[in-house]
Amino acid sequence: MSGLNLKVLPGEGPDVREGASEVATEGVSRAEDFVRGRGIRLVREDGTAFLDAASGTFNVPLGYDHPEVVEAVVEQLRRMAHASSSLMAAQAKQVLSELLAHAPSHLTAGWMRDITGSTANECAVQVAQKATGKTDVLSLFLSHHGQTQFTTAISGNAFRRKGFPEAVSPHSVKVPAPYCYRCFYKAKYPGCGMLCVERISDFVEYASSGSVACMLVEPVLGNGGNVVPPPGYFQALNKLCEEKGILLIADEVQTGMGRTGHLFASEALGFKPNIVTLAKGLGGIGVPVAAVLFEGALDVLESHEHSFTSGCNPVALTAASATLKAMTSGHLLANVRRNGIILGELLHTLATRHPCVGDVRGLGYMWGLEIVREDGSPDVEKTLALIRVAQERHQLVLRGSRYSFGNVVKVRPPLIATQDDLEEIVARLGRALADVG
Repeated sequence: MSGLNLKVLPGEGPDVREGASEVATEGVSRAEDFVRGRGIRLVREDGTAFLDAASGTFNVPLGYDHPEVVEAVVEQLRRMAHASSSLMAAQAKQVLSELLAHAPSHLTAGWMRDITGSTANECAVQVAQKATGKTDVLSLFLSHHGQTQFTTAISGNAFRRKGFPEAVSPHSVKVPAPYCYRCFYKAKYPGCGMLCVERISDFVEYASSGSVACMLVEPVLGNGGNVVPPPGYFQALNKLCEEKGILLIADEVQTGMGRTGHLFASEALGFKPNIVTLAKGLGGIGVPVAAVLFEGALDVLESHEHSFTSGCNPVALTAASATLKAMTSGHLLANVRRNGIILGELLHTLATRHPCVGDVRGLGYMWGLEIVREDGSPDVEKTLALIRVAQERHQLVLRGSRYSFGNVVKVRPPLIATQDDLEEIVARLGRALADVG
């Protein structure tokens, strides 16, 4: 394993100290701000560097200072930081064309007036409702589709709606997730008959209004616990939706733009959504930008029906274009696919040494460790302790599931992380597990 010490950058003051002693860092306040980002590392004012195994909020797939994206964004800022979306139609059309050129071939149209995944998912639902003339939205238990009141309403966690009556929608129908480790139906794959798909018909018949426009699903349930559906799930879901005239929306806000080693996880997992939403990673280095891609027949919205002040701004469009170029012009995605297998092996090996790790699941650079008690029940307290100890003692930034109400630790480093980086991330995670275990 190669060393990870950072060199002093000109004019940056004190040395960046990787792996500072536990004594020196054990009492570090988690509220202390980071002041610089370098590659996959975050640096505090005192020079201490932390490995970021969460890619910011999963929105810096190219790290914090990817040179091509930074250069493109800075140059755009020098020219013009903002213009009304009505004045940016040509650039938006160009960037959309670039995205569609790499998208599944049945997706031939799109929308680029969003900068967040929340409103992109709202746009996708609007498209589905207007195109079909239907109202209801199916989504999964544990799903996470955004922070607006509407996307909170269609997400699959009740605790996020508590105290917010407008975040409850009569047109939202939730169905059990394909969560094999804790199957809602107490069944075992593959002899389960894919009940998580088969029983959706019952929810449509008995729990909906009888007018279902679409189903919104994440290829991997991110905030719900990095749940990876079993083989055959999406093919069965495609068939059911086609039979019932329900449009299928792939929420690729977290999985899209290379996170699984493919630009589109839905394509890699073998299902054919009518609509795909992108955000987070589309900005490469954390620049907010989002897109909605769909079949040509679904190009039904008028510009005034879904538009925002900062939507389609030139900085966002420039970042998206530069990010797409960086991801598709070299070997980045192939490296993620190859190294993702290694990361999974390392995490599985870690689990054999720590009984509190009940399950390891993921693909590409998108993995989760389910932390459990001796009886197999979720151990939220230990999960939170593990994340805290990893950061305070071992300079490793991680994130948990379900807004810290869940028991899954997510390991999702930037896509530029090398094999040496992955080995160091897992080594530090192992030390943190030893501390709390």
